[in-house]
Parts: sequence; C-alpha cells; structure tokens
Amino acid sequence: MEGSKLLEARIGQIEQLAQGLERRKPDLLLAGAEDAGFPVKITNLEVDLGVEYLRSMREEFPWVAGGQAFGMVGAILPYDAPAVVLARLGGTALLTGNRLRFSFSSWTPRSAAILADISRGIESLEPVLGEDNRRFGDRCVANPEVRLLFMSGASAVGETYRVQHEAFDKLFLAGPGGMPAAVVFADADVDAASRFIARRAFVNGGQYCTTIKKALIHRSLYPQIRDAILAAVDKLKVGDPLDPDTDIGPIRVERTRLLLERALSLCGGARRLAGRIDGEWIYPLVLESEEIPDLEMFGPFLMLKAFDDPDQAVQELNRTRYGFLLTTFGTLPDGARELFDANFGMVHCNPDFFLTPLRLPFGGRKASGWILERTADGWRERDGAFLYSKELVKNAA
Repeated sequence: MEGSKLLEARIGQIEQLAQGLERRKPDLLLAGAEDAGFPVKITNLEVDLGVEYLRSMREEFPWVAGGQAFGMVGAILPYDAPAVVLARLGGTALLTGNRLRFSFSSWTPRSAAILADISRGIESLEPVLGEDNRRFGDRCVANPEVRLLFMSGASAVGETYRVQHEAFDKLFLAGPGGMPAAVVFADADVDAASRFIARRAFVNGGQYCTTIKKALIHRSLYPQIRDAILAAVDKLKVGDPLDPDTDIGPIRVERTRLLLERALSLCGGARRLAGRIDGEWIYPLVLESEEIPDLEMFGPFLMLKAFDDPDQAVQELNRTRYGFLLTTFGTLPDGARELFDANFGMVHCNPDFFLTPLRLPFGGRKASGWILERTADGWRERDGAFLYSKELVKNAA
C-alpha cells in the first residue's frame, strides 16, 4: 500500500477508537466511579484528552515514516486513567502498524469491559479480559509473536521481566514515580507556583504517577505558598464520585491506602497541616517537615519543606532513588538544569496545566523506568523520557 493510503487507513482506525471512547464516555464515567472512586469530573476530562490526542495523531506520522513495526506489542494497562493510556498506547500502535495485545488492572473490571468492547471492533487491538496479569505477562514471554512488552508500576514488576528479556526485542518499564517533586526558588511567581502545586498534588485524588508528592520551597516564600496551598486544599470537595462537583472520591484501591498509611507511619516527626484517613475516605493530606523520606507514593499526599540554600536543595532532590518527574518554579541555580536532566526523565519548568499534555515526552530515570532494547551488537539499556511513536518502530526517521 502506498504511503498516503497506508496513513489514511491507519488514521481511520485511530478515528474509530476516538469515536468509541467518545460514544462510551457516559459508561466510562460511571465505571471509573464504581471501580476506583474516580470523580466523574476527572474521568470526563481524561476521555476528552484521549480523544483529542487520537484526533491529532497525524502530527506524529513524520516521526515514524520509514520505520518498521515490531509486530505484536504486549501491555498491561494501569488502574489510573486507563482510557488515556489506551488512547496513547493504542493510538500509537495503530499509527505505527503494530498489533497491541493488552490486559487491565484487576481494580478496574467495569472500565476494562467497556474499553475491551470499544477495542474489539478495531483491527490490531486485542484486549484480554479476566486474566491475572502475572499470567498475562507469562503468556507474553512464552509467545514468540510478542516482540515488545510495555509495563507500568512497581520496580519489582520490571525486574520480573528483565530477567526474561531474551524473549523480546524491547522492554519498557514506566514507573514507579516515587514522590514527584516541585521546587520553588526565591524569585518564583507565588500565585503560579501555589496554584500548580495544589492542583497537581490532588488531581484525581493524587492517583497519577505524575502527581506532586513533595514540594521544596525557598524559606522567603514558604509561609505564603504554604498558606495558599492550604487555602486551595480547603476548597476541594471530597465526596460522591458521581457528583459533578466532587474533586476527590473514595480511594477504593487498597494498595493506595496502604501506601498512604505506611507513609504517615514513616513521617512521625512531620506536622500534619491538613487531612485525615477515614476508611476509603481520605481527605487531602498536607504535612510539613525538615526531613522527607524517599518513598513510593500514590494518593492525596503532599509534604512541604522550606530550604535556605538553593544548591543544597538541588542536591537533595537529585539524591532520590526515583528519577521520574520534577517541576521547577523560578530561576534555577547555575548548573542545576543539567543535573536535573541527568537525574529525572521529565523536568517541567514553570508549567501551567491541569492534566498533563499527552504529546509531552514521558518516562523516568533510576528506579523510575528504563528501556532495554536488542541491537545488532547485543542489548542496550537506557532511561529517560520517550515518545511512544518513536519507540514503537525500528529505524524511524
């Protein structure tokens, strides 16, 4: 098939996925609320974001022109934002000429059934329902058709398949995020920094790997920013996820609640400024401390710390085991950007968004992600942020 006809055929499949998500949005809103307590307000934005991304995928075709598809891609969708991940990974698989075989988190059975129903009518998308994810992964290892495996989640998940890498041509691990950080330097815009930190810490109850979990703030700005964050948190509505005004629904995923309880137990010296845990109802937790443990975190949790020396703050941030995401406000000290880029997959300077744009590079360093790829000379490992389309083809332009 000629290049233009091939592109149009693939764009047609991508549009079919977009239409399916759009058509089933009411069902996805209800399923997300019932599965995990996700507020309908947030799931609505997620679906819109995924549809918008799919309908703009023509922009990515120059990235993959002349590239060769891997064949079958295996993936396990996470429990948070499954519609977004399907749009991003499924759309990319369709654009690049790969097939995508994917399973779902056991925490989101209702959402999984809807997304599987949307996908079944689209050639090259192969949803797998009702199968334990360990069993799904083992079948990917055993199936010679699966040439690329995409994983998200804990480091242990990645290590399970790293030792079996010879079964594939390429493996991805995206996550864990650890405690994604914000750092606010002395000349930062107080309103912009406060607004962003408060929004990005608690959007969807903090149940994204990209939500902020700690903020280091220059002492000269600390009281203003702390008070502004607390004022914003006080306005968040915790309640029925089906209520369109709710910001945070019940945290129904047990693992997330256990992570939060463990974090509180390890932060005994911290001062709690806001929030509490009442079973599945977790009111946004804001703490302040001079010491912040290096944890794998999920859920509505934010730790604040004041600093005096910008260079020491830079060193502290870079010491984390989890080099996933860092957000900065104000002017960075000399050499800091280079150090941050070497230690974090994603560095956002003075951003202003609510949900993360899907065409931004994604991925982490250190324990927060890696890519292992077969080459003519053996195996190559790298880390850092990546663009899905460029990674799902060989020898892309």
